[in-house]
Amino acid sequence: MKINTISPQDNNCLQIISTIAKPPKKLYSIGQLPADRRPTVAIVGSRKPTAYGKEVTYKLAYDLAKYGLVIVSGLAIGVDSIAHQACLDAGGYTIAVLGNGLDSIYPASNRDLARKILANRGALISEYEPGILARGYQFLERNRIVSGIADAVIVTEAAVRSGTLSTANHAIEQGRELFVVPGNITSPLSAGCNKLIKQGAHPVTCAEDVIEIIAPDLLRAQTLLPLGLTPLETKIISLLQSGVRDGDALQEQAAVDFTEISNTLTIMEIAGTIRALGCNQWTLR
Repeated sequence: MKINTISPQDNNCLQIISTIAKPPKKLYSIGQLPADRRPTVAIVGSRKPTAYGKEVTYKLAYDLAKYGLVIVSGLAIGVDSIAHQACLDAGGYTIAVLGNGLDSIYPASNRDLARKILANRGALISEYEPGILARGYQFLERNRIVSGIADAVIVTEAAVRSGTLSTANHAIEQGRELFVVPGNITSPLSAGCNKLIKQGAHPVTCAEDVIEIIAPDLLRAQTLLPLGLTPLETKIISLLQSGVRDGDALQEQAAVDFTEISNTLTIMEIAGTIRALGCNQWTLR
């Protein structure tokens, strides 16, 4: 696809980037950028997230996209990829900020994801001209743009020593709202997150925590959580909201037989109301 050269100052969606340190004078893009500025959230985290990190990243990105927020990330493996994919699954709009020229996709394992982003009217952007290969320091430079085009940054999982924290630091320096998912105090991949919360970052447990600060009108405009089409579906939704994940526990607490719970879970998964986590574990979309 054609690589376009754009001036951030001339694009309503990207004008906010002019407020950061060392703002790029031009950016390269592929795909479609929104004509108007919309509430935008960057989601970042570990390249090797735990099952917990994967679940919370997917849910936050999916729910925020359902509210109409733009989801930004860096197309890296791990949390970045999950955030982009969750946004696409929700029918939302996502922007990937690369740390190299747009004539090649890095990492190569995410080429298919990049194609999906473009096929769903999203965009890839970079400050590096075509032909510039990926280098480690460029990803740290790239992080200021990930946070710079967003109204808020969410860190879902990060160790104490993590490149993710550079994005968090940029968010603080740029005056962006910083949200962090609290984690298990014994998990190394939550140590960085818990430290940021102690330093004053907003703890986040659901999409509404973010929206009530950066786009409160959206909370009055729509209701996110679905109602079931049957009493059993409504009961399952309520149980999942309360933290029940195990299929056997759902069956026991819903007081139905195996066939009924199994058929209902399958119907709800096909409808997009719930998502299978594997090993008979379930969660809301």
